[in-house]
Amino acid sequence: MPKIRRPSHASSWYQDDADVLNAEIENWNAAVQPEPGLSARAIIGPHAGYSYCGHVMAYAYKHIDASKFKRVFLLGPSHHVFTRKCMLSSQMVYETPLGSMEIDQEVYAQLTATGRFEMMSLDVDEAEHSLELHTPYIVHTMRGQSYKLVPIMVGALTPEGEAQYGNILGPYLDDPTNLFVVSSDFCHWGSRFSYTFYNRDQGQIWESIKWLDHLGMDVIEGGNPADFTTYLETYRNTICGRHPIGVFLNMLHHSKLQHKIRFTKYDQSSKCTSQSHSSVSYAAAVITIADGS
Repeated sequence: MPKIRRPSHASSWYQDDADVLNAEIENWNAAVQPEPGLSARAIIGPHAGYSYCGHVMAYAYKHIDASKFKRVFLLGPSHHVFTRKCMLSSQMVYETPLGSMEIDQEVYAQLTATGRFEMMSLDVDEAEHSLELHTPYIVHTMRGQSYKLVPIMVGALTPEGEAQYGNILGPYLDDPTNLFVVSSDFCHWGSRFSYTFYNRDQGQIWESIKWLDHLGMDVIEGGNPADFTTYLETYRNTICGRHPIGVFLNMLHHSKLQHKIRFTKYDQSSKCTSQSHSSVSYAAAVITIADGS
């Protein structure tokens, strides 16, 4: 009997009814007009409740040609457990309302052999939403294909740690049959998030948040992990997936592949106009490789 990670956030963060969930994703995808020339080898997408960010996720997933891939690496931040390492699932299967995905035990063995990865308990795995919120979209996108999943929870890494894991994972990017999904929301603004940075030169609070996020998005598109670290140190933007993004930027930095990062959608959960308000920002990005793979 395989060890299974259940979809513990279904029915609260997204629909647990397969027909309804499938229809929602179909509708969000139908609203996206793919940009010419954008064929994803990797994406960045949010992980909030689908009612807030499901439409944003479509602007990343719509650019994936599922027929090209045999493996999906999924990198998400840790919200509940503090660690200076990356963590692997102790389970063999990730289950979703739309179907199940087998975890690639061969790749897991390779990663474990580096001595740099810890194992998640089932409780830790099922409590974390940053990975789970992408799994229905992955199953929907990859339907009809034979593939395996490589879920990795990224801890609170130092810049040096991000570089080390980027070096470990970088070679997997060289394989054109590997797809990478990086899970991250952007600015969490408001007193409940202990972050109320406000650049009044930009207009209202929500406009300042948008300016701040787009400044970070521009830095990410530049592809230099050191510049992203400097941006975070300067503004302390509460990008919850900053460490997975940092790892991925280091993967690109260590790779000889010519790449392009392009953000395709941005939105906010609400438009803050008062210090008593709060919001979370969402963004989608597509990473292409120059060789067309």
